Amino acid sequence: MPNLLIRPAVRGDLPRLTDIYNHYVLNTPVTFDIEPYTTEGRETWFNQFAAAGRYRLLVAERNHLVIGYAGTTRFRPKAAYETTVETTIYCAKEAVGQGIGARLYAELFQALKNEDVHLFVAGYTLPNDLSQALHQRFEFETVGIFREVGRKFGRYWDVAWTQRFARPK
Repeated sequence: MPNLLIRPAVRGDLPRLTDIYNHYVLNTPVTFDIEPYTTEGRETWFNQFAAAGRYRLLVAERNHLVIGYAGTTRFRPKAAYETTVETTIYCAKEAVGQGIGARLYAELFQALKNEDVHLFVAGYTLPNDLSQALHQRFEFETVGIFREVGRKFGRYWDVAWTQRFARPK
């Protein structure tokens, strides 16, 4: 992929990250947020990431424009869950289906290979063939489906929950 740079996110990326996310908020069931965010409203989300440690945020940039991001966040607040992280990944609508998500995930898992992470978990709204294929490519195993767990656009949606061990068993 020529001219594609994967790098750690910086504060200056937040407006573009917010724009990318808001597309999904307003137009898809991919996220169960129903109101778009302001950049300021996403600051707490952004501030959870760091340059080292379990919670990272990487962006894909092409021709000086951020076109996607992937990161890891705390799964649950209880201490026993600390080595389990939840992944998040979004691409700009014009970049979907170009392999950018795969590049982001590959770089993210590489960046975390020496961190104290035992398990990655990911949930995605069904149906979502692209997300399902991406997670299968990176050896996420489906461990369950929450039926009709979210309501958006006047209907209920299922969510597939998947997991991947950080180090092969």
